[in-house]
Amino acid sequence: MSAVQLRTRTSSAPLYAAGFVTAFGAHSIAASLGAQSENIGLSLMSLGLLLAAYDVSEVFLKPVFGALSDRIGTKPVIIGGLLAFAVLSIPGLWGSEPLMLGLARLGQGAAASAFSPAASAMVARMAGGKNAGTYFGRYGSWKSLGYVMGPLLGAGLILAGGFPLLFAVLSALAVAAAIWVFVRVPQLEPLPRQRYTVLDLARQVTERRFVVPTLVLAASTAAMGSAIGFLPALASQHGLGPVAGTATVSVLAITSLLVQPQIGKMRDQRRISDTHGMTAGLLLIASGITLLALAPGPVTLFISAAAIGAGVGAATPLGFAHLAETTPPERMGRTMGSAELGRELGDAGGPLLVGGISTIASLPFGLGALGLLIAAASVPRLTSTRDAETNKH
Repeated sequence: MSAVQLRTRTSSAPLYAAGFVTAFGAHSIAASLGAQSENIGLSLMSLGLLLAAYDVSEVFLKPVFGALSDRIGTKPVIIGGLLAFAVLSIPGLWGSEPLMLGLARLGQGAAASAFSPAASAMVARMAGGKNAGTYFGRYGSWKSLGYVMGPLLGAGLILAGGFPLLFAVLSALAVAAAIWVFVRVPQLEPLPRQRYTVLDLARQVTERRFVVPTLVLAASTAAMGSAIGFLPALASQHGLGPVAGTATVSVLAITSLLVQPQIGKMRDQRRISDTHGMTAGLLLIASGITLLALAPGPVTLFISAAAIGAGVGAATPLGFAHLAETTPPERMGRTMGSAELGRELGDAGGPLLVGGISTIASLPFGLGALGLLIAAASVPRLTSTRDAETNKH
């Protein structure tokens, strides 16, 4: 399989669909939980736990499945994960029970642990060491499309048939994506790998070129996970209905969808450096979160959502592209799995942090703490040859 063939739309589109499935699944439910939390008797802490449940299993499994994709190839891992996602969504058919919702979220997270890092690794190999920003900008844009459609369609499905209908649609969507991947995506043979010791692994995951972008991805995902869950809850507190509440999440996602391809292209054209772009993205996210904490209201909710979306749209493709460009292809799956572990720690930790502090104090205090942590994550800097070359242009 030549590099030209691998870059065709027919082979890349199913990978984008896999990213869409995990984003649509995670955030359609997350936004619906936030909007319906009072109807199903959830406290803020319980809401935080259910929002984090999807990510708890991912924290443990993504590095495992990432390494597995290096060993057996990415395609079987993607297909198996999508089919498992469909099966493990079944407990959600009893969606009126918080316990069943939690079990379904855990199961979906475990399945996404397989196909999400494998898809990222395949996208990185498609880039072939070039245009990584463009490829991850497109991939991230399709995931953002899932964030856009997830809350709105999730709200519509909840109104039409409750959580059981939403989980049934998610299951069918995962099966369709698995079939598409099976039919259209070529099999990439695993690359020969040299043996690594535990010390080698420890050294690799503590290198600045890995730690900094992974920290950026974790911080941006913590903000997105928290915003998607708590923006609808804040909207309800300020007199907006469930549809308007989920619309704030869609503003966030649409902004991210529009920004990511442009940022990726600017990176590949050497018009923005990874360091400066990721720093600016995190500071923009922190400003949006801080605005939510200090002045929540019908107007500022949408302004904050747009700021958070733009920051996530800037930071995410730069973080992934830097990892793709600095990782040997034969261990791309493991690196992407480990980086996504950092994302899931952020995605789980953000809602838990906000929910926990909100229970003790109030929601503005929880959001304020998250904003401070995200601003602090912007302090570490990359020291890479690529950044130095970019800054010369």
